[in-house]
Amino acid sequence: MSRQEVSYKSKLPKIKNIFFYMYGCISKILAMFWFGLGAVILALFVFPFIRLFTLAHKDFGIIARAYVSHTFRIFLGYLHICKVSILKVENIPEFHNIHSKIIIANHPSLLDFVYIMALVPNSTCIVRGGLTHTPLRGVIKQAYITNTTDFEDVLAECKKLTDKGCNVIVFPEGTRSPRVGQNNYKKGAARIALYCGCDVQPMFIGGSDKYGLGKHDPLWSYNHVEPYLYDIKMLPVIPVNQYKELSEPIAAKHLTEEMEKVIRAAGDEYGKTYTGLTLNNY
Repeated sequence: MSRQEVSYKSKLPKIKNIFFYMYGCISKILAMFWFGLGAVILALFVFPFIRLFTLAHKDFGIIARAYVSHTFRIFLGYLHICKVSILKVENIPEFHNIHSKIIIANHPSLLDFVYIMALVPNSTCIVRGGLTHTPLRGVIKQAYITNTTDFEDVLAECKKLTDKGCNVIVFPEGTRSPRVGQNNYKKGAARIALYCGCDVQPMFIGGSDKYGLGKHDPLWSYNHVEPYLYDIKMLPVIPVNQYKELSEPIAAKHLTEEMEKVIRAAGDEYGKTYTGLTLNNY
């Protein structure tokens, strides 16, 4: 943990309502348990059933991810009812109608992928390879792509999926956004978009500080000022055709710079109008 992170956490306001704080921590930990248990049930019982009855003209991955998206919506509905994590989004049908795009977003917390997958059912995601050593292993290995896969194989798989109308979710930072400072954007998302010939759909995840779900945050921690708020904005599409005349390395560099510029600008604008008590970093 950096000195800046330690300094930031030392300046957090004191806990005023210990019961709200304990409720938040316990609810978050229980949600993690149910999430892991749900992943095990999907891998051991639901996915084999889907494989058994998948029709010849249907792709197992598409059906499996659609089912996962449905279970994510149920899970997030539970968090919403418990007032642990609340979603704010405009025009949900627009998210459902995204096809053959490389979806990028800032990455403040553990739940970012869950929210985007719930909103955009026909999507896969490039996830951290270390998650294959967790209870999520069975689901990830059968339905998603890990960042430890050879990159040429990643490109080929993404191309195959986007040609079928699927979307690929990538967090260009490669890890969760730090609470203090910024991560450099990596070129992987741009390279995938250029290889697949797919436009980039940026999203901005705003809302309250995700303390307790960020990188290096203790398990027993929660935003004791207000519930987690996920305010997700769909930003204008970045077309890749404007880079087709450039060499691949130069095109990837410029596209990556444009992705970072768009999301940083959205964050700066969001911060000017946000009325909550805390704000997550971007």
